[in-house]
Formats: sequence, structure tokens, C-alpha cells
Amino acid sequence: MSPDPFIRKHRGAGLPVALFVITVLALVVAAMANIQQGTGEAVSLQIQSQRALFAAESGAQVGVRQVLAGGACGALTSPKVFSATGLAGCRAVISCESISAELNGSSPEEVIFTLTSAGRCGSGLDLAERIVEVKVR
Repeated sequence: MSPDPFIRKHRGAGLPVALFVITVLALVVAAMANIQQGTGEAVSLQIQSQRALFAAESGAQVGVRQVLAGGACGALTSPKVFSATGLAGCRAVISCESISAELNGSSPEEVIFTLTSAGRCGSGLDLAERIVEVKVR
């Protein structure tokens, strides 16, 4: 034992301080891990969303080609299932409506096609869907 009373009063204070520091550091590490996991999930969903947009745009482009070549909505085949590397596992469901109208108030009437393409990629919680609408005449 030390004869100095000041030293005797502060004896053993290091253990509670060390436990407090370890607890705070463990909480910080746990919070950082939670943030990292949320960021990874957000990036994954963003990638799926971009793929779904590309699938919808690709479906709309194929639909425009088919409708203009066939001259009617009946020429459209849907759904489109993609097998290309970037769109593997994605599909586009395309619908078509047509109306006849005089454009700029002049005859003859022209047929205007409205194509709606819904691109879907992923499944479950990782599912993303984007819709593109195109009008052509």
C-alpha cells in the first residue's frame, strides 16, 4: 500500500473507463455495419431499377418496330423476355392502343399508336419495375 492517500483514492478507476470506451467503440462499429448494409441494398436496388428502365425502353423499341411494320396493334407480340447479358432475367410487357385523328385539322386521318412498355427485373424485395410510354404515327 502506498502511504500517499491521493494515490489510494484513484486506485481501480482505469477498469470502468476501459469498459466504457470498449462499449462506445462496439456501438460505433455496430452502427457503421448497419449503415454499410443499407448502402449495399440501396445500390443493388438502384442497379435493378436501371435494368428495368432499359428493359422497358428495349421493349418499346421492339414494339414500335412491330407495330409500324404491321400497321396495327395486332402485330405486337408481348411479353418480351430478354436473354442478353445486361438484361438477363428481365422482361417487358407491351400494350398498344390506336386512334385515328386529323392532325393539324387536315385530312386524311392518321393512325396514332400509343405503346406502353413495363420493364421488370429481379424478384421479391429486389424487384424493380419501370414504365415507358411512346406515341408514334
